[in-house]
Amino acid sequence: MTTPTARIATALLGGTAALLALAAPAGAATSRTAGPDISTQRLVLTPTDEGYVGTLTATVTNPGRTATTVDLILAEPAGASFTTIEPGGPCLYTDLVDNRQVSECYGGRIEPHSTMTFQLGFHVWTTVRDYPMVARGGEIAVRPSGATRPSDTAAFTTLFASPTGELRHPRAYQQATATDLTIHGADVVLTRQPDGSLLGRMPVTVRYGNDAPSKHVYATADLPAGVTVWGTDPQDDVSFPDSFTVPGGRFMPGEVSSFDVILRAPAGTSAGDLGSGSFTVAASYHPLTEVPDVDPADNTTSFTVRAVEAG
Repeated sequence: MTTPTARIATALLGGTAALLALAAPAGAATSRTAGPDISTQRLVLTPTDEGYVGTLTATVTNPGRTATTVDLILAEPAGASFTTIEPGGPCLYTDLVDNRQVSECYGGRIEPHSTMTFQLGFHVWTTVRDYPMVARGGEIAVRPSGATRPSDTAAFTTLFASPTGELRHPRAYQQATATDLTIHGADVVLTRQPDGSLLGRMPVTVRYGNDAPSKHVYATADLPAGVTVWGTDPQDDVSFPDSFTVPGGRFMPGEVSSFDVILRAPAGTSAGDLGSGSFTVAASYHPLTEVPDVDPADNTTSFTVRAVEAG
């Protein structure tokens, strides 16, 4: 069965390896060949109501005598944190390194002896602490179009400011690598509709327990014969007969999404007990990659499905 993880994967360059040396000191060039240069400074993230946000400035210089089209290769400092690039794009995910995505972004054309400045946005969905934190391992590289390796690479340190703006004496930021999802549902009754089909709503609650990186939370359904998922209320994304996306988008640690799942059985289905079913929730991050969970046992909720006549 094709999973929602596969369905939502829209940009994957198969077989591309990360070309970045993740252990280099902040601000240092980690590799250099003929072609454009790249430089950057530290990334400072500030607290918000939904984690930390910030912008990294990177400058690419073309020292050559001809115009050059470049790509930027980014290893994000925290999993699922890279959000935007201006100018430039689109971006494609190419690899996972230490549970952090490597992305390749189109950078555009740079004239000879000219520079271009890029602004890269980041958002780390984690609980704001009352002390500063630090994450190392972010890197950005520039590669001339058509080349097989970067011409220059620079590493950067990421600082999480405290609520008062303090950056001194930061503690290491440790991001969870496995989700802590739970789901609760209830038995559902399907009621006969004017066209003869049966519809019913099930209240469902999903909790996201920590800050493991993910971009989508979805549920797969195991339902009695003939019963299908008709949608969710609210509906953030497309649903399928055997799965649905959990409404709410990205989640903060401890955040809860409460919604209804609408189930349907076709006309001709007899009233009575239709059987039992279940929903199993999971998170996806890198395309085609399901995030492991610390306790898979509470990722499934079971229920019974019963059909009744209208009135």
